[in-house]
Amino acid sequence: MLTKIHSAAVQGIDALPITIETLVDKGIGYTIVGLPDTAVRESYQRMAAAMQSTGIDFTMARKRIVINLAPASVRKGGAGYDLPMLLGILSAAGVIPADSVQGVMSIGELSLSGDVLGVSGVLPMAIKAREMGLKRLIVPEANATEAAIVNNIDVYGVSSLAQAVALLLGRDDAPALTVVDTRARFAQSAGHFDADFADVRGQELVKRAIEVACAGGHNLLLVGPPGSGKSMMAKCIPSVLPPLTLGEALETTKIHSVAGAMPPGSTLLTQRPFRSPHHTLSPVAMVGGGTSPMPGEISMAHHGVLYLDEFPEFPRAVLEVLRQPVEDRRVTISRSAYTVSYPASFMLVASMNPCPCGYYNHPTRPCTCAPGDVQRYLKRLSGPLLDRIDLHVETLPVEIDALASRKPGEPSAVIRARVIAARQRQTERFRDEEGVYCNAQMNARQLRRHAWPDERALELARRIAKGTRASRAAFLAKLETQKVTRDDLASLFECTRLLLADALLSTYGSPVPASEQEIVELLASRLTKAKILGTIDLLQTYRDHCSYNVGVGPTLGGFAVELEETL
Repeated sequence: MLTKIHSAAVQGIDALPITIETLVDKGIGYTIVGLPDTAVRESYQRMAAAMQSTGIDFTMARKRIVINLAPASVRKGGAGYDLPMLLGILSAAGVIPADSVQGVMSIGELSLSGDVLGVSGVLPMAIKAREMGLKRLIVPEANATEAAIVNNIDVYGVSSLAQAVALLLGRDDAPALTVVDTRARFAQSAGHFDADFADVRGQELVKRAIEVACAGGHNLLLVGPPGSGKSMMAKCIPSVLPPLTLGEALETTKIHSVAGAMPPGSTLLTQRPFRSPHHTLSPVAMVGGGTSPMPGEISMAHHGVLYLDEFPEFPRAVLEVLRQPVEDRRVTISRSAYTVSYPASFMLVASMNPCPCGYYNHPTRPCTCAPGDVQRYLKRLSGPLLDRIDLHVETLPVEIDALASRKPGEPSAVIRARVIAARQRQTERFRDEEGVYCNAQMNARQLRRHAWPDERALELARRIAKGTRASRAAFLAKLETQKVTRDDLASLFECTRLLLADALLSTYGSPVPASEQEIVELLASRLTKAKILGTIDLLQTYRDHCSYNVGVGPTLGGFAVELEETL
Protein backbone atom coordinates (compact mmCIF):
# COMPACT_ATOMS: atom_id res chain seq x y z
CA MET A 1 0.00 0.00 0.00
CA LEU A 2 1.24 3.51 -0.84
CA THR A 3 0.74 6.45 1.53
CA LYS A 4 1.99 10.03 1.71
CA ILE A 5 2.81 12.19 4.73
CA HIS A 6 4.26 15.68 4.91
CA SER A 7 7.43 16.90 6.56
CA ALA A 8 9.82 19.79 5.90
CA ALA A 9 13.48 20.68 5.43
CA VAL A 10 15.14 23.93 6.40
CA GLN A 11 16.75 26.14 3.76
CA GLY A 12 18.21 29.34 5.16
CA ILE A 13 15.63 30.45 7.71
CA ASP A 14 12.64 29.13 5.74
CA ALA A 15 11.18 25.67 5.34
CA LEU A 16 10.88 23.61 2.17
CA PRO A 17 8.00 21.09 2.07
CA ILE A 18 9.04 17.45 1.85
CA THR A 19 6.61 14.71 0.85
CA ILE A 20 7.42 11.27 2.27
CA GLU A 21 6.00 8.54 0.03
CA THR A 22 5.97 5.09 1.60
CA LEU A 23 5.30 1.76 -0.09
CA VAL A 24 4.90 -1.40 2.01
CA ASP A 25 4.53 -4.58 0.00
CA LYS A 26 5.23 -8.30 0.12
CA GLY A 27 8.85 -9.29 0.13
CA ILE A 28 11.98 -8.36 2.04
CA GLY A 29 14.12 -5.24 1.84
CA TYR A 30 14.39 -1.63 2.95
CA THR A 31 15.18 1.13 0.46
CA ILE A 32 15.19 4.89 0.97
CA VAL A 33 15.72 7.27 -1.96
CA GLY A 34 15.64 11.03 -2.47
CA LEU A 35 19.18 12.16 -1.56
CA PRO A 36 19.22 11.05 2.10
CA ASP A 37 22.33 11.71 4.16
CA THR A 38 23.91 9.24 6.57
CA ALA A 39 21.65 10.18 9.49
CA VAL A 40 18.54 9.54 7.38
CA ARG A 41 19.85 6.21 6.07
CA GLU A 42 20.57 5.09 9.64
CA SER A 43 16.93 5.68 10.63
CA TYR A 44 16.01 2.01 10.02
CA GLN A 45 17.63 0.85 13.25
CA ARG A 46 16.06 3.64 15.29
CA MET A 47 12.58 3.02 13.87
CA ALA A 48 12.76 -0.75 14.38
CA ALA A 49 13.93 -0.42 17.97
CA ALA A 50 11.33 2.29 18.73
CA MET A 51 8.47 0.07 17.51
CA GLN A 52 9.76 -2.87 19.56
CA SER A 53 10.07 -0.70 22.69
CA THR A 54 6.57 0.72 22.15
CA GLY A 55 4.98 -2.69 21.64
CA ILE A 56 3.72 -2.13 18.11
CA ASP A 57 2.93 -5.43 16.41
CA PHE A 58 4.79 -4.89 13.15
CA THR A 59 8.17 -6.17 12.00
CA MET A 60 9.88 -4.16 9.30
CA ALA A 61 12.20 -7.03 8.37
CA ARG A 62 9.27 -9.11 7.03
CA LYS A 63 8.15 -6.53 4.46
CA ARG A 64 9.57 -4.78 1.44
CA ILE A 65 9.64 -1.08 2.30
CA VAL A 66 10.44 1.69 -0.14
CA ILE A 67 10.55 5.32 1.04
CA ASN A 68 10.90 8.26 -1.34
CA LEU A 69 11.73 11.72 0.01
CA ALA A 70 10.44 14.21 -2.55
CA PRO A 71 11.64 16.41 -4.13
CA ALA A 72 14.57 14.16 -4.91
CA SER A 73 16.77 17.10 -5.96
CA VAL A 74 17.01 18.43 -2.39
CA ARG A 75 19.43 16.78 0.01
CA LYS A 76 17.72 15.53 3.19
CA GLY A 77 19.74 15.64 6.38
CA GLY A 78 19.33 14.99 10.09
CA ALA A 79 17.30 12.57 12.18
CA GLY A 80 14.15 14.72 12.16
CA TYR A 81 12.57 12.51 9.47
CA ASP A 82 12.42 9.47 11.81
CA LEU A 83 8.90 10.14 13.09
CA PRO A 84 7.19 11.02 9.77
CA MET A 85 8.86 8.06 8.00
CA LEU A 86 7.73 5.64 10.68
CA LEU A 87 4.19 7.03 10.68
CA GLY A 88 4.17 6.61 6.92
CA ILE A 89 5.29 2.99 7.27
CA LEU A 90 2.62 2.24 9.87
CA SER A 91 -0.11 3.83 7.74
CA ALA A 92 1.02 1.96 4.60
CA ALA A 93 1.07 -1.31 6.60
CA GLY A 94 -2.44 -0.73 7.93
CA VAL A 95 -1.42 -0.38 11.59
CA ILE A 96 -3.02 3.08 11.62
CA PRO A 97 -5.66 4.31 9.14
CA ALA A 98 -4.20 5.75 5.95
CA ASP A 99 -6.55 8.74 6.07
CA SER A 100 -5.30 9.68 9.55
CA VAL A 101 -2.05 11.06 8.09
CA GLN A 102 -3.78 13.12 5.40
CA GLY A 103 -3.32 16.84 5.98
CA VAL A 104 -0.69 16.17 8.68
CA MET A 105 2.90 17.39 8.89
CA SER A 106 5.23 15.78 11.40
CA ILE A 107 8.84 16.10 12.47
CA GLY A 108 10.87 14.45 15.21
CA GLU A 109 13.82 12.22 16.03
CA LEU A 110 13.24 8.79 17.58
CA SER A 111 15.33 7.23 20.30
CA LEU A 112 15.71 3.46 20.69
CA SER A 113 13.28 3.56 23.60
CA GLY A 114 10.57 5.18 21.49
CA ASP A 115 10.93 8.69 22.86
CA VAL A 116 10.53 11.60 20.45
CA LEU A 117 13.46 14.01 20.73
CA GLY A 118 13.49 17.71 19.92
CA VAL A 119 14.78 19.05 16.61
CA SER A 120 15.76 22.46 15.25
CA GLY A 121 13.86 24.62 12.78
CA VAL A 122 10.35 23.78 14.01
CA LEU A 123 9.03 27.37 13.77
CA PRO A 124 9.65 27.84 10.02
CA MET A 125 8.20 24.37 9.48
CA ALA A 126 5.02 25.37 11.31
CA ILE A 127 4.74 28.50 9.18
CA LYS A 128 5.15 26.42 6.03
CA ALA A 129 2.51 23.92 7.21
CA ARG A 130 0.02 26.77 7.65
CA GLU A 131 0.87 28.16 4.20
CA MET A 132 0.21 24.70 2.72
CA GLY A 133 -3.24 24.63 4.33
CA LEU A 134 -2.50 21.55 6.48
CA LYS A 135 -4.73 20.80 9.45
CA ARG A 136 -2.39 19.34 12.04
CA LEU A 137 1.26 19.49 13.00
CA ILE A 138 2.87 16.78 15.14
CA VAL A 139 6.16 17.85 16.74
CA PRO A 140 8.31 16.78 19.70
CA GLU A 141 6.93 17.92 23.04
CA ALA A 142 10.08 20.03 23.58
CA ASN A 143 9.21 22.07 20.47
CA ALA A 144 5.43 22.27 20.90
CA THR A 145 5.19 25.76 22.42
CA GLU A 146 7.58 27.09 19.77
CA ALA A 147 5.42 25.72 16.95
CA ALA A 148 2.18 26.84 18.65
CA ILE A 149 3.17 30.46 18.04
CA VAL A 150 1.73 29.98 14.56
CA ASN A 151 -2.03 30.36 14.47
CA ASN A 152 -4.64 28.65 12.27
CA ILE A 153 -3.05 25.21 12.63
CA ASP A 154 -3.48 22.60 15.38
CA VAL A 155 -0.15 21.79 17.04
CA TYR A 156 0.33 18.60 19.07
CA GLY A 157 3.44 17.88 21.09
CA VAL A 158 4.30 14.21 21.58
CA SER A 159 6.93 12.84 23.93
CA SER A 160 6.88 9.28 22.55
CA LEU A 161 5.94 7.20 19.53
CA ALA A 162 3.06 5.74 21.55
CA GLN A 163 1.54 9.21 21.94
CA ALA A 164 1.84 9.91 18.21
CA VAL A 165 0.06 6.65 17.37
CA ALA A 166 -2.64 7.34 19.97
CA LEU A 167 -3.23 10.77 18.44
CA LEU A 168 -3.68 9.39 14.93
CA LEU A 169 -5.94 6.61 16.21
CA GLY A 170 -8.05 9.15 18.11
CA ARG A 171 -7.69 7.40 21.47
CA ASP A 172 -8.53 9.04 24.80
CA ASP A 173 -4.90 8.99 25.96
CA ALA A 174 -3.81 11.14 23.03
CA PRO A 175 -1.91 14.36 23.89
CA ALA A 176 -3.92 17.57 24.12
CA LEU A 177 -3.78 20.44 21.67
CA THR A 178 -0.98 22.90 22.49
CA VAL A 179 -2.30 26.46 22.84
CA VAL A 180 -0.10 29.52 23.38
CA ASP A 181 -1.29 33.08 23.94
CA THR A 182 1.51 34.71 21.97
CA ARG A 183 0.65 38.32 22.72
CA ALA A 184 0.26 37.69 26.47
CA ARG A 185 3.62 35.90 26.75
CA PHE A 186 5.24 38.55 24.59
CA ALA A 187 3.97 41.39 26.78
CA GLN A 188 4.78 39.53 30.00
CA SER A 189 8.52 39.14 29.46
CA ALA A 190 9.38 41.98 27.07
CA GLY A 191 10.76 44.43 29.66
CA HIS A 192 13.12 42.40 31.87
CA PHE A 193 16.87 43.13 31.59
CA ASP A 194 19.88 42.02 33.57
CA ALA A 195 21.87 45.26 33.12
CA ASP A 196 20.71 48.85 33.62
CA PHE A 197 22.37 52.21 33.00
CA ALA A 198 21.33 53.24 36.52
CA ASP A 199 24.30 51.17 37.72
CA VAL A 200 26.77 53.09 35.53
CA ARG A 201 28.50 55.95 37.33
CA GLY A 202 29.83 58.87 35.31
CA GLN A 203 30.53 58.53 31.57
CA GLU A 204 27.68 60.90 30.67
CA LEU A 205 29.16 61.71 27.24
CA VAL A 206 29.52 58.02 26.41
CA LYS A 207 26.00 57.24 27.58
CA ARG A 208 24.69 60.06 25.42
CA ALA A 209 26.56 58.66 22.42
CA ILE A 210 25.06 55.23 23.12
CA GLU A 211 21.60 56.83 23.25
CA VAL A 212 22.18 58.44 19.85
CA ALA A 213 23.44 55.15 18.42
CA CYS A 214 20.40 53.25 19.72
CA ALA A 215 17.98 55.92 18.53
CA GLY A 216 19.24 55.74 14.96
CA GLY A 217 20.49 52.14 14.82
CA HIS A 218 24.07 53.37 14.30
CA ASN A 219 27.21 51.30 14.76
CA LEU A 220 29.42 52.30 17.68
CA LEU A 221 33.08 51.97 18.66
CA LEU A 222 34.22 52.57 22.26
CA VAL A 223 37.92 53.30 22.74
CA GLY A 224 39.37 53.55 26.23
CA PRO A 225 41.68 52.10 28.88
CA PRO A 226 40.88 49.01 30.96
CA GLY A 227 38.34 49.62 33.69
CA SER A 228 36.64 52.58 32.04
CA GLY A 229 33.33 50.70 31.76
CA LYS A 230 33.23 49.86 28.04
CA SER A 231 31.93 46.30 28.44
CA MET A 232 29.51 47.23 31.21
CA MET A 233 27.92 49.97 29.14
CA ALA A 234 27.78 47.76 26.05
CA LYS A 235 25.86 45.11 28.00
CA CYS A 236 23.34 47.78 29.02
CA ILE A 237 22.53 48.64 25.39
CA PRO A 238 19.68 46.09 25.00
CA SER A 239 17.89 47.77 27.92
CA VAL A 240 17.53 51.04 25.98
CA LEU A 241 16.75 49.65 22.53
CA PRO A 242 13.11 49.77 21.40
CA PRO A 243 11.13 46.58 22.11
CA LEU A 244 10.82 44.03 19.35
CA THR A 245 7.70 44.20 17.27
CA LEU A 246 5.83 40.92 16.77
CA GLY A 247 7.14 40.74 13.21
CA GLU A 248 10.74 41.28 14.32
CA ALA A 249 10.33 38.78 17.17
CA LEU A 250 8.99 36.15 14.76
CA GLU A 251 11.88 36.61 12.31
CA THR A 252 14.46 36.56 15.11
CA THR A 253 12.90 33.45 16.63
CA LYS A 254 13.02 31.69 13.25
CA ILE A 255 16.77 32.24 13.05
CA HIS A 256 17.36 30.92 16.56
CA SER A 257 15.05 27.98 15.87
CA VAL A 258 17.01 27.00 12.76
CA ALA A 259 20.26 27.29 14.72
CA GLY A 260 18.90 25.04 17.47
CA ALA A 261 19.37 27.80 20.04
CA MET A 262 15.81 27.83 21.39
CA PRO A 263 15.55 26.51 24.98
CA PRO A 264 13.00 23.68 25.46
CA GLY A 265 9.52 25.03 26.10
CA SER A 266 10.30 28.52 24.82
CA THR A 267 8.06 30.52 22.50
CA LEU A 268 8.85 33.90 20.96
CA LEU A 269 12.05 35.74 21.75
CA THR A 270 10.90 38.89 23.51
CA GLN A 271 14.23 40.71 23.89
CA ARG A 272 16.61 41.87 21.21
CA PRO A 273 19.55 39.46 20.87
CA PHE A 274 22.89 40.42 22.37
CA ARG A 275 25.70 38.33 20.92
CA SER A 276 29.22 38.63 22.26
CA PRO A 277 31.46 36.03 20.58
CA HIS A 278 35.02 35.38 21.71
CA HIS A 279 37.76 36.76 19.47
CA THR A 280 38.97 33.25 18.56
CA LEU A 281 35.93 32.47 16.37
CA SER A 282 36.35 31.65 12.70
CA PRO A 283 34.99 33.50 9.65
CA VAL A 284 32.42 30.72 9.12
CA ALA A 285 31.22 31.05 12.70
CA MET A 286 30.84 34.78 12.16
CA VAL A 287 28.85 34.80 8.89
CA GLY A 288 27.43 31.25 8.86
CA GLY A 289 27.77 28.28 6.54
CA GLY A 290 29.52 24.98 7.16
CA THR A 291 28.91 21.49 5.80
CA SER A 292 25.29 21.73 6.96
CA PRO A 293 24.62 25.47 6.61
CA MET A 294 23.76 27.23 9.84
CA PRO A 295 23.33 30.93 10.73
CA GLY A 296 26.43 32.71 12.01
CA GLU A 297 26.83 35.26 14.78
CA ILE A 298 25.80 38.17 12.56
CA SER A 299 22.48 36.46 11.83
CA MET A 300 21.98 35.38 15.44
CA ALA A 301 22.28 39.10 16.28
CA HIS A 302 19.57 40.03 13.75
CA HIS A 303 17.39 42.87 15.12
CA GLY A 304 19.80 43.09 18.05
CA VAL A 305 23.39 43.85 19.02
CA LEU A 306 26.63 42.20 17.94
CA TYR A 307 29.22 43.17 20.53
CA LEU A 308 32.89 42.58 19.69
CA ASP A 309 35.04 43.14 22.76
CA GLU A 310 38.80 43.50 22.26
CA PHE A 311 38.10 44.51 18.67
CA PRO A 312 41.68 44.44 17.30
CA GLU A 313 42.24 40.94 18.73
CA PHE A 314 39.83 39.38 16.24
CA PRO A 315 41.58 37.82 13.22
CA ARG A 316 41.75 40.13 10.23
CA ALA A 317 39.81 37.65 8.10
CA VAL A 318 36.94 37.61 10.63
CA LEU A 319 36.70 41.41 10.76
CA GLU A 320 36.82 41.86 7.01
CA VAL A 321 33.87 39.54 6.39
CA LEU A 322 31.75 42.04 8.32
CA ARG A 323 32.12 44.77 5.71
CA GLN A 324 29.47 43.59 3.25
CA PRO A 325 26.82 42.41 5.80
CA VAL A 326 27.08 45.69 7.73
CA GLU A 327 26.18 47.55 4.54
CA ASP A 328 23.62 45.16 3.01
CA ARG A 329 22.10 43.82 6.26
CA ARG A 330 21.99 40.37 4.68
CA VAL A 331 24.61 37.73 3.95
CA THR A 332 24.53 35.24 1.08
CA ILE A 333 26.74 32.18 1.43
CA SER A 334 27.58 30.31 -1.76
CA ARG A 335 29.29 26.94 -1.79
CA SER A 336 29.54 24.22 -4.42
CA ALA A 337 26.71 22.26 -2.80
CA TYR A 338 24.34 25.06 -1.77
CA THR A 339 23.53 28.78 -1.69
CA VAL A 340 21.71 30.19 1.33
CA SER A 341 20.86 33.71 2.44
CA TYR A 342 20.46 34.86 6.03
CA PRO A 343 19.24 38.23 7.35
CA ALA A 344 21.85 40.19 9.27
CA SER A 345 20.40 43.55 10.31
CA PHE A 346 22.31 44.16 13.51
CA MET A 347 23.80 47.05 15.44
CA LEU A 348 27.58 46.60 15.61
CA VAL A 349 29.11 47.66 18.92
CA ALA A 350 32.86 47.23 19.40
CA SER A 351 35.27 48.15 22.16
CA MET A 352 39.03 48.30 22.30
CA ASN A 353 42.01 49.66 24.19
CA PRO A 354 43.93 52.53 22.58
CA CYS A 355 47.18 50.51 22.60
CA PRO A 356 48.53 47.08 23.61
CA CYS A 357 49.15 48.09 27.23
CA GLY A 358 45.83 49.93 27.31
CA TYR A 359 47.01 53.26 28.78
CA TYR A 360 47.91 55.41 25.78
CA ASN A 361 46.66 58.96 26.42
CA HIS A 362 45.59 57.97 29.94
CA PRO A 363 45.29 61.02 32.23
CA THR A 364 47.30 59.48 35.13
CA ARG A 365 49.03 56.25 34.05
CA PRO A 366 51.90 56.23 31.54
CA CYS A 367 51.84 54.11 28.41
CA THR A 368 54.53 51.39 28.44
CA CYS A 369 54.29 50.46 24.76
CA ALA A 370 57.44 50.58 22.65
CA PRO A 371 57.67 53.13 19.82
CA GLY A 372 55.54 52.01 16.90
CA ASP A 373 53.48 49.53 18.92
CA VAL A 374 50.49 51.85 19.05
CA GLN A 375 50.41 52.33 15.27
CA ARG A 376 50.81 48.60 14.62
CA TYR A 377 48.00 47.90 17.08
CA LEU A 378 45.61 50.34 15.43
CA LYS A 379 46.50 49.11 11.95
CA ARG A 380 44.84 45.79 12.77
CA LEU A 381 41.59 47.59 11.93
CA SER A 382 41.18 48.46 8.27
CA GLY A 383 39.95 51.85 7.13
CA PRO A 384 36.96 50.45 5.20
CA LEU A 385 35.72 48.66 8.32
CA LEU A 386 36.10 51.75 10.50
CA ASP A 387 34.23 53.81 7.91
CA ARG A 388 31.23 51.59 8.51
CA ILE A 389 31.14 52.49 12.19
CA ASP A 390 29.22 55.75 12.55
CA LEU A 391 30.20 56.80 16.09
CA HIS A 392 33.69 56.55 17.57
CA VAL A 393 33.75 57.49 21.25
CA GLU A 394 36.63 57.77 23.69
CA THR A 395 35.90 56.50 27.20
CA LEU A 396 38.03 57.96 30.00
CA PRO A 397 38.46 56.58 33.52
CA VAL A 398 35.84 57.62 36.05
CA GLU A 399 36.96 59.49 39.14
CA ILE A 400 36.89 57.61 42.45
CA ASP A 401 34.38 60.08 43.91
CA ALA A 402 31.95 59.37 41.09
CA LEU A 403 32.37 55.62 41.48
CA ALA A 404 31.76 55.84 45.22
CA SER A 405 28.64 57.95 44.83
CA ARG A 406 25.40 56.39 46.01
CA LYS A 407 23.39 58.47 43.57
CA PRO A 408 22.22 56.20 40.75
CA GLY A 409 22.66 57.16 37.15
CA GLU A 410 19.81 57.81 34.77
CA PRO A 411 17.85 54.54 34.53
CA SER A 412 17.57 52.67 31.27
CA ALA A 413 13.77 53.03 31.28
CA VAL A 414 14.06 56.83 30.98
CA ILE A 415 16.63 56.62 28.18
CA ARG A 416 14.57 53.94 26.45
CA ALA A 417 11.50 56.18 26.42
CA ARG A 418 13.46 58.84 24.48
CA VAL A 419 14.84 56.22 22.10
CA ILE A 420 11.36 54.83 21.45
CA ALA A 421 10.02 58.32 20.76
CA ALA A 422 12.88 58.91 18.29
CA ARG A 423 12.21 55.60 16.53
CA GLN A 424 8.52 56.47 16.24
CA ARG A 425 9.46 59.65 14.40
CA GLN A 426 11.67 57.62 12.09
CA THR A 427 8.83 55.18 11.44
CA GLU A 428 6.69 58.12 10.38
CA ARG A 429 9.48 59.58 8.24
CA PHE A 430 10.13 56.32 6.38
CA ARG A 431 6.53 55.15 6.09
CA ASP A 432 6.81 55.30 2.27
CA GLU A 433 10.34 53.81 2.14
CA GLU A 434 10.31 50.04 1.78
CA GLY A 435 12.76 48.20 4.05
CA VAL A 436 13.90 51.35 5.93
CA TYR A 437 12.98 51.58 9.60
CA CYS A 438 15.74 53.66 11.18
CA ASN A 439 18.23 56.35 10.16
CA ALA A 440 21.19 54.00 9.85
CA GLN A 441 19.44 52.18 6.99
CA MET A 442 19.24 55.25 4.75
CA ASN A 443 21.01 55.16 1.41
CA ALA A 444 22.64 58.18 -0.24
CA ARG A 445 19.43 59.28 -1.97
CA GLN A 446 17.41 59.11 1.25
CA LEU A 447 20.20 60.85 3.12
CA ARG A 448 20.02 63.83 0.75
CA ARG A 449 16.26 63.92 1.07
CA HIS A 450 16.00 63.73 4.87
CA ALA A 451 19.36 64.73 6.35
CA TRP A 452 21.13 67.22 4.13
CA PRO A 453 22.24 70.32 6.11
CA ASP A 454 22.23 73.89 4.91
CA GLU A 455 25.28 75.45 3.27
CA ARG A 456 26.86 76.87 6.42
CA ALA A 457 26.70 73.59 8.28
CA LEU A 458 27.84 71.70 5.18
CA GLU A 459 30.88 73.94 4.80
CA LEU A 460 31.99 73.23 8.35
CA ALA A 461 31.41 69.51 7.80
CA ARG A 462 33.65 69.65 4.74
CA ARG A 463 36.44 71.38 6.67
CA ILE A 464 36.23 68.93 9.56
CA ALA A 465 36.24 65.98 7.16
CA LYS A 466 39.39 67.35 5.47
CA GLY A 467 41.07 67.89 8.83
CA THR A 468 40.43 64.29 9.88
CA ARG A 469 40.92 62.77 6.40
CA ALA A 470 37.47 61.21 6.60
CA SER A 471 36.25 59.13 3.69
CA ARG A 472 33.00 59.67 1.83
CA ALA A 473 31.28 56.97 3.91
CA ALA A 474 32.40 58.52 7.18
CA PHE A 475 31.43 61.98 5.95
CA LEU A 476 27.90 60.88 5.06
CA ALA A 477 27.56 58.92 8.29
CA LYS A 478 28.54 61.99 10.29
CA LEU A 479 25.90 64.11 8.57
CA GLU A 480 23.39 61.35 9.20
CA THR A 481 24.11 61.01 12.92
CA GLN A 482 24.57 64.74 13.49
CA LYS A 483 21.34 65.86 11.92
CA VAL A 484 18.56 63.33 11.66
CA THR A 485 19.05 61.16 14.73
CA ARG A 486 19.63 64.14 16.97
CA ASP A 487 16.60 65.84 15.42
CA ASP A 488 14.57 62.80 16.42
CA LEU A 489 15.84 62.87 19.99
CA ALA A 490 15.27 66.62 20.27
CA SER A 491 11.93 66.60 18.44
CA LEU A 492 13.28 69.18 15.95
CA PHE A 493 12.05 67.88 12.62
CA GLU A 494 12.81 70.93 10.54
CA CYS A 495 16.01 72.06 12.27
CA THR A 496 18.99 72.18 9.90
CA ARG A 497 21.41 74.13 12.09
CA LEU A 498 22.67 71.15 14.08
CA LEU A 499 26.36 71.13 13.30
CA LEU A 500 28.77 73.08 15.43
CA ALA A 501 28.87 76.25 13.34
CA ASP A 502 25.12 76.66 13.39
CA ALA A 503 24.95 75.83 17.08
CA LEU A 504 27.41 78.63 17.74
CA LEU A 505 25.52 81.05 15.50
CA SER A 506 22.12 80.25 17.03
CA THR A 507 23.53 80.59 20.54
CA TYR A 508 25.40 83.86 20.14
CA GLY A 509 23.29 85.44 17.41
CA SER A 510 26.17 86.59 15.20
CA PRO A 511 28.72 85.00 12.86
CA VAL A 512 31.94 83.83 14.52
CA PRO A 513 34.14 82.66 11.63
CA ALA A 514 37.47 83.20 13.41
CA SER A 515 36.42 81.24 16.49
CA GLU A 516 34.93 78.56 14.28
CA GLN A 517 38.30 78.15 12.57
CA GLU A 518 39.98 77.88 15.95
CA ILE A 519 37.61 75.09 16.93
CA VAL A 520 38.24 73.21 13.68
CA GLU A 521 42.03 73.46 14.08
CA LEU A 522 41.78 72.43 17.72
CA LEU A 523 39.74 69.36 16.83
CA ALA A 524 42.07 68.34 14.00
CA SER A 525 45.17 68.65 16.20
CA ARG A 526 43.62 66.74 19.09
CA LEU A 527 42.40 63.98 16.81
CA THR A 528 45.94 63.54 15.52
CA LYS A 529 47.53 63.60 18.97
CA ALA A 530 45.04 61.31 20.68
CA LYS A 531 44.87 58.79 17.81
CA ILE A 532 41.10 58.71 18.12
CA LEU A 533 39.73 56.48 15.37
CA GLY A 534 37.16 58.69 13.66
CA THR A 535 35.44 62.01 14.00
CA ILE A 536 34.41 63.51 17.33
CA ASP A 537 30.73 64.00 18.03
CA LEU A 538 30.91 67.78 17.84
CA LEU A 539 27.33 68.61 18.55
CA GLN A 540 27.09 66.48 21.68
CA THR A 541 30.28 68.00 23.07
CA TYR A 542 28.76 71.40 22.52
CA ARG A 543 25.39 70.39 23.93
CA ASP A 544 27.01 69.24 27.14
CA HIS A 545 28.34 72.75 27.71
CA CYS A 546 25.49 74.98 26.55
CA SER A 547 21.94 74.76 25.21
CA TYR A 548 20.26 76.00 22.06
CA ASN A 549 18.70 79.00 23.78
CA VAL A 550 20.34 82.36 23.09
CA GLY A 551 22.63 83.66 25.77
CA VAL A 552 22.72 80.69 28.14
CA GLY A 553 25.95 79.04 27.05
CA PRO A 554 29.49 79.74 28.25
CA THR A 555 31.77 82.14 26.46
CA LEU A 556 33.30 80.81 23.29
CA GLY A 557 36.78 80.96 24.79
CA GLY A 558 35.60 79.05 27.84
CA PHE A 559 33.96 76.50 25.58
CA ALA A 560 37.21 76.02 23.66
CA VAL A 561 39.09 75.38 26.91
CA GLU A 562 36.45 72.95 28.13
CA LEU A 563 36.43 71.21 24.78
CA GLU A 564 40.21 70.83 25.01
CA GLU A 565 39.84 69.24 28.44
CA THR A 566 37.01 66.98 27.28
CA LEU A 567 38.99 65.68 24.32
